[in-house]
Amino acid sequence: MADSQDFRDNRDQIIVPLDAPTLEEAIALVDQIPAVRFWKVGLELFVSTGATILAELKARQKRIFLDLKFHDIPNTMAGACRAAGRYGVDLLTVHATAGKEALVAANAAAQEGAAAAGSPPPKVIAVTVLTSILPRTLAFELKVPLELPDFALQMALLAQDSGLSGVVCSPQEAAHLRQVCGDRFLLVCPGVRPTWASANDQRRVMTPAEALRAGANYLVIGRPITAAPDPAEAFARMCEEAAG
Repeated sequence: MADSQDFRDNRDQIIVPLDAPTLEEAIALVDQIPAVRFWKVGLELFVSTGATILAELKARQKRIFLDLKFHDIPNTMAGACRAAGRYGVDLLTVHATAGKEALVAANAAAQEGAAAAGSPPPKVIAVTVLTSILPRTLAFELKVPLELPDFALQMALLAQDSGLSGVVCSPQEAAHLRQVCGDRFLLVCPGVRPTWASANDQRRVMTPAEALRAGANYLVIGRPITAAPDPAEAFARMCEEAAG
């Protein structure tokens, strides 16, 4: 799987969420934007279609970010990641807040599942803090005594110490995480919006060019592309803006 030095152009760095409720709508969207190389499959679509959508994407030679954000006891997370590892996906998410034992078990199990299926192993990455979470939410609702950037850093260091390949983080935290965690640690950043799109329910946002300069390896950009009148044109425009 590609690391930053393997990117041919910005199309390799933009992951588009395949947020469609049915298999038919998802495939129609994929075929509508053939230039997209990397798609994210989240909970709604995976629960709706199961692994069928993954097979459809692989048949089209697309890369896959399976974003199921596993968060459970170590044994359950390991079982889920072992099963997910058999699908041949490129990226797989877990929650860092599950703790080190669960993260280590999940990562090892994902590699085992891939090996048993003869598939390339996924890069397991941990969610630090959801981009919908505000500092106020962290402090007053979740009762976390750290400032949000400090908490995100601690979760990233926990993931790195657990042997994971990287994290999902807000672009607002990317520069600091890149400095502390080094160049080989993957940073996947949602909460990226071009200058011509609204933030919607994302709270900690940055433009594509800003996020890449901050150290992001991958940008997850959905509605500005998929909800546009011409998604293919919007994706091309997004790639142009990301190029700076």
